[in-house]
Amino acid sequence: MKNFALLLFMVSMCFSLEAQIQTPAPSPASTLEQKVGLTDVTVKYSRPAMKGRKIFGDLVPFDAIWRTGANENTTITFSDDVTVQDKPLKAGTYAIYTRPNEAVWDVFFYTDTENWGTPQEWDASKVAATVKVETMEIPMPIESFTITIDDLHNNGGTLGIMWENTYVGVDFIVPTAKKAIKSIEETMANNKNLKANDYFAAGSYYFSEGMNMEQAKEWVDKAVEMGDGKAYWMMRTQSLIYAKMGDKEAAIEAAKRSLAAAQAAGNQDYVKLNKDSLKEWAKM
Repeated sequence: MKNFALLLFMVSMCFSLEAQIQTPAPSPASTLEQKVGLTDVTVKYSRPAMKGRKIFGDLVPFDAIWRTGANENTTITFSDDVTVQDKPLKAGTYAIYTRPNEAVWDVFFYTDTENWGTPQEWDASKVAATVKVETMEIPMPIESFTITIDDLHNNGGTLGIMWENTYVGVDFIVPTAKKAIKSIEETMANNKNLKANDYFAAGSYYFSEGMNMEQAKEWVDKAVEMGDGKAYWMMRTQSLIYAKMGDKEAAIEAAKRSLAAAQAAGNQDYVKLNKDSLKEWAKM
């Protein structure tokens, strides 16, 4: 009995010592957080390295379901309902599995995120969406497995998966227009205590999305009117709206005001933008 108790003590001491040792993880964990339009997108994954190995078609076999990373499930979370390629996907968290091949990958969004690696039994009923994506060759090798969210625009982006010399990109669309228009309409309907930034946000959004230009002009004009004459970014958008509507004279005057305010603020980016526009419009 004493020997057994001593053995238990020694084992417990080993675990205690191990818990205090810190060494680098072979496949370090990574979290990617990105606002896409008005939607929060979060990717959690581990990043194995090539370490001189051939990856696709060898370490990661072709035509077999892959965990898309290492260790726990690689997951993606969307705060809103989205569309992945042409497939609807509800808000929530999904494990990302893939079936790599030389020319085309299958990408699966799997509702069960509690697996270590691939599920022991693949359940097709847990596949919320499947998309096919063509591969692209990368001219330089990517040592560490990498997931990106690129090609951002107001209404979506691209989920990029890359390793070795292979890249695949999954396009997704987010419901920005629906959320933005609802916010604008509700705020403008309750038009008490509206500030210059409220009018500018509404007008610049309408302009950027090519919506009602008359309404965009009215709101941005109001924002500039309420400002202190220093908001060069507002006057810049005002000039672009005028130009879009064909009022070159008003566009030039607004650009000159924006240029002067940008010079006073020392913002060389806006100085250049306005000078370039003034040169362009002078030739028209």
